[in-house]
Amino acid sequence: MSDYAHPDVLVSTDWAAEHLDDTDHVRFVEANEDVLLYKTGHLPNAVNVDWVQDLQDDTVRDFIDAEQFADLCSRMGIEEDTKVVFYGDKNNWWACYAFWVFKLYGHADCAVMDGGRKKWEQEGRAMTTDTPDFAETDYPVPESADPSIRAFRKEVEEHMQRDGPMVDVRSPEEFKGEITHVPGLPEESSMRPGHIPGARNVPWARAANDEDGTFRPRAELAEIYEGEEGLDAGDDTIAYCRIGERSSHTWFVLTYLLGFDQVKNYDGSWTEWGNLVGAPIETGEAGS
Repeated sequence: MSDYAHPDVLVSTDWAAEHLDDTDHVRFVEANEDVLLYKTGHLPNAVNVDWVQDLQDDTVRDFIDAEQFADLCSRMGIEEDTKVVFYGDKNNWWACYAFWVFKLYGHADCAVMDGGRKKWEQEGRAMTTDTPDFAETDYPVPESADPSIRAFRKEVEEHMQRDGPMVDVRSPEEFKGEITHVPGLPEESSMRPGHIPGARNVPWARAANDEDGTFRPRAELAEIYEGEEGLDAGDDTIAYCRIGERSSHTWFVLTYLLGFDQVKNYDGSWTEWGNLVGAPIETGEAGS
């Protein structure tokens, strides 16, 4: 882990095992694509974040506001100086999304357990179905969300017009316009298939090792994003997917593991762009 640009945002399963009972300073947060998985077993003293119920506004298509975020942290017994360690299924896919939301609201000490549930379970480590009950805190309401790590539609349009680098992290089939969503995942009703003109296609899961879900070494990540795709750590870069969840994983990789200066997650993603009237769309391979 020491080779990464910001190794402090990753913890190993060994570190996690040693800190399970340090509940005064560390809070383990499980965030899964499968929202029912937590109840089948989880790390001792870990709390659960349901990406549908806890991180999404139930009226407006947006993540929770600052007051809701403070309430969520308070209910989980998190204080401003708590080290929050995220982990989950699918190579930490939703764990990185939860990490991104916490960073939007300025929580300073956030980390991801490398390998997530997959590695933890492979190693035969302790699991429990007991739900911890921590004393509620009084987490302060953040002033606002950090605009430096989130892209909105207008910014994406302007970025596209000046040929700024964009990474579409969906599957090749989605990118080429052969399908509108991955089979087995919810359909967000995109009216048109394809990708934003000028985007490169780097499926998010390429950044993880298939065997245990850990992140690939820095040299391998650099070869994928900088060597193969020609991305530059000094350029403003936008990542997107379907609803911003897979692209948060790539945002994490580019920002913290490779040290890119300015990466934004376009969480409107294809569900927004593919429904816009008159928005330019390309199909087929990149640049075709």
